[in-house]
Amino acid sequence: MLGCIACVRCSRYQRRCFTCHGFLRVRCEDCHAEKFVAFSCKRRGFCPSCGARRMTDSAALLADEVLPAKPIRQWVLSLPFALRFMLATKPEAPTRVLGVVYRTISAHILNKARLTRASGATGAVTLIQRFGSALNLNVHLHMLVLDGTCLVGTEPPVFRRTPRPSEAELKTLVERLAERIGRALERQGVLARDAENSYLELDPEAGGPMDDLLGHSITYRVAVGPRAGQKVFSLQTVPAREDEPRKGVAQYAGFSLHAGIGVEAEQREKLERLTRYVSRPPVALERLDLTAQGQVRYRLKTPYRDGTTHIVLEPLDFIARLAALVPPPRVHLRRFHGVFAAHAALRGTVTPGGRGPGAQKAGRAGAA
Repeated sequence: MLGCIACVRCSRYQRRCFTCHGFLRVRCEDCHAEKFVAFSCKRRGFCPSCGARRMTDSAALLADEVLPAKPIRQWVLSLPFALRFMLATKPEAPTRVLGVVYRTISAHILNKARLTRASGATGAVTLIQRFGSALNLNVHLHMLVLDGTCLVGTEPPVFRRTPRPSEAELKTLVERLAERIGRALERQGVLARDAENSYLELDPEAGGPMDDLLGHSITYRVAVGPRAGQKVFSLQTVPAREDEPRKGVAQYAGFSLHAGIGVEAEQREKLERLTRYVSRPPVALERLDLTAQGQVRYRLKTPYRDGTTHIVLEPLDFIARLAALVPPPRVHLRRFHGVFAAHAALRGTVTPGGRGPGAQKAGRAGAA
């Protein structure tokens, strides 16, 4: 027997998938429960089985091989609707925006440590998420950033902790990010500004066949059918609550920057939970069901402020929502920066995996 790897009562990773690519019949040795486990279809979509496998593999890689036993902070940047559409339709746009974001945050950390890029280095792992809790297209950035800097020139590198960002610092950072991202897009000819407004200059003839579905998904509207363009049905099953200010969050001109979650060096289990969360698949089957009328009902992870707990979709519009969440081909959703980059000089000495130029140099010195 294969042990309790797919037991209904015991396993932590319960997912279902189509069995057209083959399957295993697995029996738990403890409770004798049986289950069919589908093989992975290895597609870039929303398959729950593949998504769970990628989530587990990514979390294990980051926690065991990449992120060191140092304080880590999660930075989450949400973007205005127009920029979400641009990042979803232009494959090169996430690279430009992410470069601006990392340079801004890393410069802030180095300044707080009273270091420069020549004397200090930090690092980040970014996971680009394309989905929101309501199966809507929401391209945003989850960045796991070292909560400090590594001193350059010391052997081994000395880590210097920096304090968590204050509310005033977050407010300054989100305004700086909005301005720098706008300038970068303006230089690329994507963004145009006049005396009052800024708007994207998109070529209508260069649009793709998915643009209409993407736009409706971003704005929480029905994409197909007789109700196309209208707001999706929602169920409000809990009382509305007042909009309370969130700690560790700053907003400006449609941008939202959150940096309230930190992980200490010894909290490796918390780090693994965080890496699983930021690399999770877009669809949670346990929150999905069918109504008696044949409509698709999806429960939100957290109720909205107005009391909304579910959305209700027609089957065809549900398929359109899923299609909008499929990432484009040849676009990496996981990026490494700073000391975590593949060719960084300190990668081999900073990361737990010990792979990189620094590790090769140390190995040659030990052999000599």
